[in-house]
Amino acid sequence: MTDDGLCTFCSGTRPPLPDGATAPAPATGLGPGSGPGSGGWGVGTWPRSPVGLSRAVIALLGCVIASDLFVIGAGLHLRGLWEGLAADESLNIYTDPGLRAQELYDRAGTAQTAAFLATGVLFIIWFHRTRRNAEVFESGVQRMGPGWAVGGWFVPIANLWFPYRVASGIWEASVRLHPDGGWRTVPKTVLNLWWGGWIVSVLASRIAVSQWNRAREPEQISDAAALVAAADALDAVAAVLAIVFVRAVTRMQVERAGSRQAATVPERAVPASTAP
Repeated sequence: MTDDGLCTFCSGTRPPLPDGATAPAPATGLGPGSGPGSGGWGVGTWPRSPVGLSRAVIALLGCVIASDLFVIGAGLHLRGLWEGLAADESLNIYTDPGLRAQELYDRAGTAQTAAFLATGVLFIIWFHRTRRNAEVFESGVQRMGPGWAVGGWFVPIANLWFPYRVASGIWEASVRLHPDGGWRTVPKTVLNLWWGGWIVSVLASRIAVSQWNRAREPEQISDAAALVAAADALDAVAAVLAIVFVRAVTRMQVERAGSRQAATVPERAVPASTAP
């Protein structure tokens, strides 16, 4: 614990080493405490706190949810106009009400895209941080190298599976051990729900966008708009599950780092009692 009330894991300081032990020499350009390590370039001896990044990611995921709700509302309003035109072809939706509805929908889509991109970048940074920490905790359970925490998202087809393998290794390595040092398992329910929600959301979005781009007649556009709204609702659910996942992994890594830190701090010598 530091003077400002932070644990050494969160504050960036390190506990004292046992008598006779020396800290590893820092590698040039990587900063104190960083080095090649057992997991490759840049994997340090000590974990780095994911708390700050997790808070930023959760805040941006909240923006994603808000933008999803915004675009759902604007899309359903626009769908209502096209549905009316499908029922009565004499209606003219290309006047001010229709133009305003289309403009609102376009703005909502722009806000949704911006929120998604910003969240994706920060989430991958957080994901890579937790993967590097997992290498420090338990390198033996890692199925893929730290670089795949970033690159796995950008490989076609494989990005439906590689990030999950990375996340599974992070989850297993972040579990706090038993007090006696024994291995403890935690069900991967949160992990599986997050990944399942993400995959369903991505596939639904691709199907909805494909149908929207092919729609030409008012009835087709109305049906496609309903499908897009459903896909946006699934995206909001996936964002909620992502928040739960980020909070769970961050909490586990903080707890695991705390137990690891306690194990490295030498016990204080107890002064021998003097006989009266």
